[in-house]
Amino acid sequence: MATSNLVDKKTLFSSFSHILDSRILRALADAGFAKPTLVQAKAIPLALESRDILARARTGSGKTAAYCVPVVQKILNVKNALDEEDPKMRATRALILVPTRELSEQVTAYLKTLLVYCEDEVSLCNVSSGTTSHLQRILLSDQPDIIIATPSRALALAQSKALSLGSIDSLVIDEADLILSYGHDEDVRQLFSGSFLPKVYQSFLMSATMTEDVEMLKGLTLRNPVTLKLEEGEDEAALLSQYAVRCSEVDKFLLTYVILKLKLVKGKCIIFVNDVDRSYRLKLFLEQFSIKSCVLNSELPLNSRYHAVQEFNQGVYDYIIATDEGGPGVEYDTEDEEDAEEDEEEEFTSTQRESAADADTDAEDSPELSSSSKAKKRKRPASSPPPPSSSKSKKRKHKKHASDREYGVTRGVDFVDVSCVLNFDLPTTSRSYTHRVGRTARAGRTGMSLSLVVPKDQWGEDKVVGCLPSAQRDETIFAKIEKEQGARGSKIKEYNFDMKQVEAFRYRMQDALRSVTKAAIREARVKELKAEILNSDKLKSIFGTINLCIQHEFNRT
Repeated sequence: MATSNLVDKKTLFSSFSHILDSRILRALADAGFAKPTLVQAKAIPLALESRDILARARTGSGKTAAYCVPVVQKILNVKNALDEEDPKMRATRALILVPTRELSEQVTAYLKTLLVYCEDEVSLCNVSSGTTSHLQRILLSDQPDIIIATPSRALALAQSKALSLGSIDSLVIDEADLILSYGHDEDVRQLFSGSFLPKVYQSFLMSATMTEDVEMLKGLTLRNPVTLKLEEGEDEAALLSQYAVRCSEVDKFLLTYVILKLKLVKGKCIIFVNDVDRSYRLKLFLEQFSIKSCVLNSELPLNSRYHAVQEFNQGVYDYIIATDEGGPGVEYDTEDEEDAEEDEEEEFTSTQRESAADADTDAEDSPELSSSSKAKKRKRPASSPPPPSSSKSKKRKHKKHASDREYGVTRGVDFVDVSCVLNFDLPTTSRSYTHRVGRTARAGRTGMSLSLVVPKDQWGEDKVVGCLPSAQRDETIFAKIEKEQGARGSKIKEYNFDMKQVEAFRYRMQDALRSVTKAAIREARVKELKAEILNSDKLKSIFGTINLCIQHEFNRT
């Protein structure tokens, strides 16, 4: 649901009746969407004029509907103009690229809601899900109208000729600022540089921030785009209360125990950690005090991750321990990063599909429309070759993260009614911090964040819980976080505990923490994986593939 203060109070979806099919309007009404958000009110009419769209708006602004509605309408327009026997009726006309599998599930769910009254005319297929490759190829043989995929999956299917993109009319890149950072850089370049896509198609770039990655994608995909920029209101920062506590690694567990046991945080809470081991260590630790929680990490099958989020949203669990692994590789902020960015000289090359003068488009209301700037492509600075040992280490790291690159939790996952974000482990970048705390204080509600920061002189002291490598840089990263939040008008306050009362819980905390051994963590990981795999739809899909194939062939005949 879009944030209430981002709704265009002057416009109704019914006012689009001259450009939108009545079945789409009915589906929107059934879903409770009477008024479009600001970005939807601007994007939908412009998109139906076949303009390329670059929409910059934060999470909760309704970007998904801003591209889904015109994409579906365009397909209906094409099919209404064709004869039922025309072979052109069967063609894939829209490709939606997303950075993570979790987001692909959510986009698919929204499209199904939108297509409830025209599902016989418009078909869709999510090829990023856990469905077997064999079944995916069978479904793609029918050339569904809309394909939802991660770039790597779309490229693999296009290269194997299982997916035909020659008839694409609409190309969407959702969460554009995350696509490249999640390891899809080379996949995106190959997808656009090959002969997979037609020369002319409409593009949508949806992003929460404007980064160099977005500029690069803008050059690859957009042609004279209209830029929709939705600015946040001045009162947005006031909805989020931000706090921090400096403490040792062991005291992280103590303070978390006190906060949750004494219900100092009301409502649902997302607890972010930086690796999978710590998520299970914290889960087992909390279980010692009958505090139930669920885990969310890249080891779990996609359907299990989706199920965990659903249970959290439905209130089955009040606490979800989410592993924020930061995409395919871990990035770090440095003290002199800003200076380095200013001094660094880069050469850019235009990569636009069609060279033309950019048109300036203005609008009086927010979101404001601005002209697109010349697209640019980054050039990697030359660097000396790494030593052999470093090369091997990188290979091992790449292999380790290969299964993780389509997992994302700070963005793209729809957490509902989150009251608090607890940064048990501080993120490795200030940007990641912004995305984490953005999971609360949404839809006009207030929320809070609490970050546990390890002072540099206390790092490595507590061997019982291990030494998290990223925590060694907590003070440096936190200083930059404070600076960036201050520039936005937000202040991170110190959270004050009555340490005399907290100390009364230390003995019980230490006893519980000692019982959470490495062997117990390893056993918990294996047990959870076995249970989730057996309960997931993966095995069901394997055993049901033959039956589905038979049904599919029967329906075709």
